[in-house]
Amino acid sequence: MANIVVRQDPFDLAFRDFFKSFWRPARWEMEPGFEMRVDVKETDKTYKVRAEIPGVKKEDIDIAIDGNVVTLKAEVKREKEEKDEKSVVSERYYGAMSRTFTLDTDVDEKGATAKYSDGVLELVLPKKEGTRARHLRVE
Repeated sequence: MANIVVRQDPFDLAFRDFFKSFWRPARWEMEPGFEMRVDVKETDKTYKVRAEIPGVKKEDIDIAIDGNVVTLKAEVKREKEEKDEKSVVSERYYGAMSRTFTLDTDVDEKGATAKYSDGVLELVLPKKEGTRARHLRVE
């Protein structure tokens, strides 16, 4: 049986890991995000949506309904800082975000209601009559 000799360059052994980490892109810790978590439930006549949007004033929430597409937008505004105070830690998120989802049937915008309390947005979206989802059979 033959002996296999593998020759390594000493320079390669000593600096391989150094250069690998040198050229690898740095991993930055992501800022805490403003996430809108949504639950959608369906009955025969309505959709019920509950969205967690903490820290938002109800004036800063926008709801758009276009047929069967619902878009929720919210904005958290930064409070003015006092001039004599210095921020030590700031983990709260300030900014805007939106969430769009598509339902099976069109929504009757005129009968829709929205209520916001304790950081939870509750929507009741009645289904439009005569716009049931169509299912096609594959032949």
